[in-house]
Amino acid sequence: MLAALIHSRNSNMWTVIFLVTGILTCVTGFFFKSPFMPSHVVGILSLVALGLAVLGLYVFRLAGAWRWIFAVSMVVAFYFDAFVAVVQAFRKIPVFYALAPTQGEPPFAIAQIIVLAVFAWLIYSAAKKFHSSMAAAH
Repeated sequence: MLAALIHSRNSNMWTVIFLVTGILTCVTGFFFKSPFMPSHVVGILSLVALGLAVLGLYVFRLAGAWRWIFAVSMVVAFYFDAFVAVVQAFRKIPVFYALAPTQGEPPFAIAQIIVLAVFAWLIYSAAKKFHSSMAAAH
């Protein structure tokens, strides 16, 4: 989905799969009985990004500014997935857990900074390179 987005290729199937699974994952996270936690904040932010992507693609058909709003919101939603993957890796994989058991240690921060830097570049690339040629396909 991301490669197609950055190269302005049509990927209807991957876009729909990403949007549907992203929304379902975020929504189902609110069904567990637990106090409000940082994971809920990430879920809400991800839903906002996914909602903007849905609006841009299906309501506004990537017209005008909605072209870059769609592209950026898709990559931002993907960033939240990567952010959570790093958190889970440091919780569940023994070698990473040993490096940062409280997730307040430098290895965890370094990993998250690297992920953020990569996604900052991807967001910039998506906003700059995504063209409205996909709009005709939707």
